[in-house]
Amino acid sequence: MVSRKLRMGMIGGGTGSFIGDVHRRAASIDGMIELVCGAFSSKPEKSIASGKALFLPEARCYSSFEEMILKEKELPEFERMDFVSIVTPNHMHFPPAKMALENGFHVVCDKPMTLTLDEAYQLEKVVEQSGKLFALTHNYTGHPMVKQARAMVANGDLGTIRKIQVQYLQGWLSTAVEKTENKQASWRVDPKRSGIGGALGDIGTHAENLVEYITGLKIDELAADLGRFGEGRILDDDGNILLRMDNGAKGTMSISQIALGEENNLAIKVYGDQGSLEWHQEEPNKLITHWLDKPIKTFTPNGNDLYPAALETSRIPAGHPEGYLEAFATIYKNFAQHVLAVLNGELGGNADYPSVKDGIRGMQFIYASVESDENNASWIKLG
Repeated sequence: MVSRKLRMGMIGGGTGSFIGDVHRRAASIDGMIELVCGAFSSKPEKSIASGKALFLPEARCYSSFEEMILKEKELPEFERMDFVSIVTPNHMHFPPAKMALENGFHVVCDKPMTLTLDEAYQLEKVVEQSGKLFALTHNYTGHPMVKQARAMVANGDLGTIRKIQVQYLQGWLSTAVEKTENKQASWRVDPKRSGIGGALGDIGTHAENLVEYITGLKIDELAADLGRFGEGRILDDDGNILLRMDNGAKGTMSISQIALGEENNLAIKVYGDQGSLEWHQEEPNKLITHWLDKPIKTFTPNGNDLYPAALETSRIPAGHPEGYLEAFATIYKNFAQHVLAVLNGELGGNADYPSVKDGIRGMQFIYASVESDENNASWIKLG
């Protein structure tokens, strides 16, 4: 019976990395995971220095992800890492994920899953062949009120879903910050490191994933009108997309990173024939619902009338804010519970976290949107 913290190795996320620190903090929140090793940078000296700054033994601070995976595999089972967390730019998701899986390690990976759609299909096969677990950090699915929204739709509370509106608006690329020393901007506008989608990959995939996660429906086809407003930018930094869902519902999506004044305005509204709901990421502890024949009702974490999935995700008493890090932590907690179940030879486990299938949907969304935009916003099927 395995009863211990899971041992995590990290690829990327060295000194100065925003997302690396987010993942480390989130993984530690529920006390189920500890960081034991890492290859934190493509520069060996920076990787080792980053590991030391995190108080890791020098022997577990590696110069490359290849070295880390091979050397960790050689360690005794009671010492080696259990899984890797990949927090690199997009072009460096597939190579370490593939190698880790093929060498017997479970994987957590940042989104979008891969640089190209072909890599996504390849990775799906590797996951299946390896028998290992793979989690994709679409962290917004970890919010208690998103779990509540999903459960309400699945239970039929809203009736038949007819219309969906989703937006993800930011303004941080309103100026040419990629031409400064802003590393977060520089790789996101570079097709060699970001892929064929700019805002599509960075925030559009979150919006796409949230739509499909909450509603349980699939985007059947879309029509996209993308913008490239930043001077000299090749990749999209803005977009408006029409959606047709597989049940006949209609949807609209607005994404932007040049919406001056916006910070992280992710929001979704779902309309059924019996009720509707809305959730705003910047006020994540409120799920507002409207009903055909009842008063407006607002749900809150650990509040009244929650479905089990929302209650299980709520960590603290009602009225105490839960946010970004806690949502991220939910992905890690559910993944860790599933890994422990596998280590103990148990069937099932808590698989309520985005998977390789969700990663493929995200890449299909990016490719369909770019194809649609190139063809005057024509309707394109996903998949």
